Amino acid sequence: MKNTLFFASFFLLITNAVNSQITLSADGVSDTYELINSVLANPNRNVVEVPDCNHNSFGKHITQAFDNELNKNIFLFHLHVSPDNDRCKEGVDDRQRNEIKTYGDSPENLIARNGETVQYKWKFRLSETFKPSASFTHIHQIKSVDGPYASIPMISLTVRKSNPDRLELRYTATSDQNTIATKELDVFRGAWVSVTETIKYSNYGSYAIEIKNSATNQVLLSYSDANKDMWQDGADFSRPKWGIYRSLNNAQDLQDEIVKFADFSIEENPSTLSTDIDIKTLKDKAENILLYPNPSSNLVTFKNANSENYNDIKMYDFSGRKIEVQKRIEKETLDVSNLSKGLYFIVFKKNTATVKVLKCFVK
Repeated sequence: MKNTLFFASFFLLITNAVNSQITLSADGVSDTYELINSVLANPNRNVVEVPDCNHNSFGKHITQAFDNELNKNIFLFHLHVSPDNDRCKEGVDDRQRNEIKTYGDSPENLIARNGETVQYKWKFRLSETFKPSASFTHIHQIKSVDGPYASIPMISLTVRKSNPDRLELRYTATSDQNTIATKELDVFRGAWVSVTETIKYSNYGSYAIEIKNSATNQVLLSYSDANKDMWQDGADFSRPKWGIYRSLNNAQDLQDEIVKFADFSIEENPSTLSTDIDIKTLKDKAENILLYPNPSSNLVTFKNANSENYNDIKMYDFSGRKIEVQKRIEKETLDVSNLSKGLYFIVFKKNTATVKVLKCFVK
């Protein structure tokens, strides 16, 4: 029974992976760091960047609590003007950070490759008296990994001290970062807001973001560009970050802060089918697709597969990690000869829609 329950739980995880949506919500019970890592990281890895070791008398800098406004558990990101620093890095005293992220060893559907479309959703709440830095106070970033422009975020939501204080949406495809949208900070202070951010990662990509007041549904900030360079040349992948990352250049302007976050979601290739595609019909036609032989240690053939009903095939291992299949497929045959023994999932897709998921056993 124990093994059955384990498999059922793990199969649910994989189903989420191939459907390409992952959510992270506070539960008020689990160890906070373990909960975050269980969703955003692979086993025994860490995606939590906190100043705990420089301020261990406070304890964990990300905690959970029940929020009466949302009527659910939420995450609290704590940052203190002193002695918190940037991940306990020696000699780095001009900035401080408390963030979560995805990274290269996260499950494949939590990082963005060139050509993919990803939608991020989350909620956040700044305090009524939130004090930003005049330099930078990032609460969200999209960063590239590798390449000549990896040091500068492609997208930043930055809270900045000004006259009046404001929230800035900042963008760059290279090293020349610009502010592309702003909103007075007072409309965000003391209120829960919901964010939806959709990015087509490509040199010919697109970007859209909408931030709403969670209680009134009023749109506070909206920006979209259907023709925007959203890929930093030389990058291996892009990833999101959330939390508080701020400059200490003018520490006298700052105060200890708690930024609240809730309901993180990452969805790869969100369903935006054109009306000329009948997904139910496609699924019905794909129902008869079989793998033969299965299990296999060499070649697997897609029986009854009609290429008119799908235009993409993806493959995931048991942990949800994507397996590259481009060089493994010839016509309707998949080479599994150099894969480790175990269970894999083959996903047939039409545009952004999943039409069939098959289990493949490699022996």
